[in-house]
Amino acid sequence: MTHAVHSHGPAGKANVSSGFFKSTLGKKAVVAVTGAILLGFLVGHVAGNLKIFLPDPEPGVRDIDVYAEFLRSMGEPMLPHGGALWTFRLILIAALVLHVVFVVQLASVSRAARPDRYEKQHQARGTLAARWMMITGVLLLGFVVFHLLHFTAGAIDPANFEPGRVYANVYSAFTRWPLVVLYAVAMGLVSLHLYHGAWSMFQTWGLDSPGRNRALRWFATILSVALFIGFVVVPISVAVGALEPPAGSVGQSTVGED
Repeated sequence: MTHAVHSHGPAGKANVSSGFFKSTLGKKAVVAVTGAILLGFLVGHVAGNLKIFLPDPEPGVRDIDVYAEFLRSMGEPMLPHGGALWTFRLILIAALVLHVVFVVQLASVSRAARPDRYEKQHQARGTLAARWMMITGVLLLGFVVFHLLHFTAGAIDPANFEPGRVYANVYSAFTRWPLVVLYAVAMGLVSLHLYHGAWSMFQTWGLDSPGRNRALRWFATILSVALFIGFVVVPISVAVGALEPPAGSVGQSTVGED
C-alpha cells in the first residue's frame, strides 16, 4: 500500500504559497491588500495637499513647501536626502504593479468562465462592474504617469516648474482651466474606482453581510466623495482666485530680489 508523502520543508511551504497566489482567492487577497496600501497613500496625499490652505509658518515660506521639504529630508542623517521618500515610492510602485497584474489576471479568469443560463444575469452585472474597473484603471494609470511628469519631474511644462516650490508650481498649473478640468475628471475617476474597489475589498475580507452591507456602502461612498472634494478643492481654489499668488513667479526671482 502506498502512502502520500507530504513535504513540510521550505519547498513544501513554497508550493503552498505559490498555489495560494495562483488561486482566485489569493489573487483577490493581493488586490485587496495592495488596494488598501494605495488607499492609504491617497488619504495621506490629500491631507498633504490640503496644507496649501494653512497659514505660512513665517513670511514668504509656504506651509506646503515646508511639508514637502520634510518629506525629502526625513530619515536624515541615517538615510541620504530623499532616501525615505524614495523607499515609500518604491513600495507604492510595487503595490501598484502587483495590483495591476493581479487585476488583469482576475479579469482573464472571469472572461474564461462560462456561466450557465441561470447565472448570466447576475454575472453580467458583475462583469460590467469589473469591466468598468478595468477601464477606469487603465485611464488612471495614464493619469498617474502624467501627474508624475507634471509635478514630480517637471517635464510637462518645464518653463513653469521649479523644484522645491510646490505652492508656486501648483498655482502656476491651475491658473489654466484645461488642467483644472483634466485633474477634476481624473479625480472623479479615482473616486469611482475607489468606491467599487472598496466594496470589492470588503467582500474579499469577508466583511460584507446583509446586516452590514448598507453601512459598508455608505462608508465607501463617503470616503470616495471626501477624497474627490479634497483633491479638486485645490485646483478650483487656484482657478477662482481663492488662493493668493506666490511671492515670485516660478522660474523668476522672488519679489525684492535684485
